[in-house]
Amino acid sequence: MEGDNKHRSLSLWQVVVIGVAYMAPATVFDTFGIISRVTNGQVPLAYLLALVAMLLTAVSYARFSRLSPKEGSAYTYTSETCGKTMGFFVGWCSLLDYMLLPLINALLAGFYLNSLFPDVSYTVWVLIMVGLVTLINSFRINILANFSFVFVIATLIMMLVFIYLVVTGIGSSQGYSHVVTMKPMFSGQPELGTLVAGVSLVCFSYLGFDAVSTLAHETKNPTKTIPKAIIWTTLLGGAIFITVSWFVTLQFPTLAQFKNPDEALPEIALIVGGAAFQTALLSVQIMNAFASGLATHASASRLMYIMGRDGVFNKRVFGSVSTKLGTPLYSIFFVGLISLLAIYVDLATVVSFVSFGALIAFTMVNFSVFMKFFVIAKARLGFKNLFMNLFLPLASVFSLLGLWINLEKSALEFGGVWLCVGIGLVVYKKIKKQPISLGTPIEEA
Repeated sequence: MEGDNKHRSLSLWQVVVIGVAYMAPATVFDTFGIISRVTNGQVPLAYLLALVAMLLTAVSYARFSRLSPKEGSAYTYTSETCGKTMGFFVGWCSLLDYMLLPLINALLAGFYLNSLFPDVSYTVWVLIMVGLVTLINSFRINILANFSFVFVIATLIMMLVFIYLVVTGIGSSQGYSHVVTMKPMFSGQPELGTLVAGVSLVCFSYLGFDAVSTLAHETKNPTKTIPKAIIWTTLLGGAIFITVSWFVTLQFPTLAQFKNPDEALPEIALIVGGAAFQTALLSVQIMNAFASGLATHASASRLMYIMGRDGVFNKRVFGSVSTKLGTPLYSIFFVGLISLLAIYVDLATVVSFVSFGALIAFTMVNFSVFMKFFVIAKARLGFKNLFMNLFLPLASVFSLLGLWINLEKSALEFGGVWLCVGIGLVVYKKIKKQPISLGTPIEEA
C-alpha cells in the first residue's frame, strides 16, 4: 500500500470525522451511571482529566506521524524505535482492543434494534449490522468517511437537543441562575482514588486518535494531515464528552432518580424529554453504534493489514490489498467474523478487557518518543528539547502507569493470557526461523 497515491482520498476533516465516530461520543449517556458511581458524581472532571492525559499521548502520536507517510499506530511506532519484538507485543496487545471494539458496536446495535423491534431476534440484528459494516468497509474508505459524517452530525444534533431540554427545563423550573454554575465540574465528594479510577474508565473513550494514525495510506499528504487530525480528534472528542456529561450531571447530580444506574440512557432520555425524545435518542444511539462500528472495523482491519504486511500474520492473506478497491479485503472479512461473536458474549465481559491493550499502546508510544529523540537522536540541548523529549513523554508514561493500578483484576488476567499467546507466537516464529520483518524505518525529522 505504501507509495501508492491512487487511493489517497481522505481530507483532514474526513479523517477527523472517522476518528470522532470511532469514539462513539453518544456512549457518554450509556456510561454516565457507571462513571458517576465510581467517581462519586464527578463525571465531567473525570473526562477533563482524561483529556489532559490523552492530549499528552496524542502529542507523541502526532510527532511520530509527522516523520513518515507510513501507517501508524502504537505497533509501528514502537517497532521502529524499540525493536521489532517489543513492537510485536505492543501490536498484539493493541489488536485485542481493535478486534473487540467492532464487536462491542455490533452488540450495542443489536441490543438497541431489538429494543425498538422486539419481533426480530437479537441474533438477526447482529448479523445485519455486521454484514452491512463489513460490506461498506470493503469499498473505498471515502465512502466510510461520508457515512461517518452523516451519523456524527445526527448524534451531535441530538446532543444539542438534549442540552436545550436540560437548560430550558431547569431554567423554567428553578431559574436560569441554576444553569450558570460550576457545580457539575466539582459535584459529589472528591476523593483522589475514586477520581483516578473514573479517569481510567473514561480515558479509553479517546481511542479515536490511535485509529486516526492507521489511516495514513488513504489520506492526502499524510505527514501533515495525520498529526493535525490526531490533535483535532482528541480535542473535539474531549469537548463533546465534557460538555454532555456536564449537562447530564446538571440534571442528575446524584443517581437517586435512576432505577438502574448502570443502564441509565433510557431513563435519562425519558426524564429529560419524554417518550418521544427517548425513542429519538435510542434511534440516534443505533446510528452512533453503526458509525462507530464502521470506524472501528476499518481501523481493526488496517492494523491486521499492517501486521500482515510486516510478516506477523500470513502476508499473502492479511498483507494483501484489493487492486480494484484499494482495501485489505481479507482483513476486513476476518474482523467481520470476529464481530459475529457479539451473538454469544455480553457487554460487561467485553468492555472489561478493552483497557488492557490501550494502556500498553499509549504507554509505549510515549516511551518510544523518549527513546527515539532523547536516547537515540540525542536531542537533549536546550529547554525545548528537554521538555519535549524527556519531561513530556515520561510524564505521560507515569500518568498512564497510575491508571494501571485501577485496572480490574479480570482485565489483567485476560490480558495476561492474551500476552502469553503472543509470547507463544514469537517462540513459534523463532523455531520456524520466520522473522517478523518491518518496512522502511521512520525517517529523522
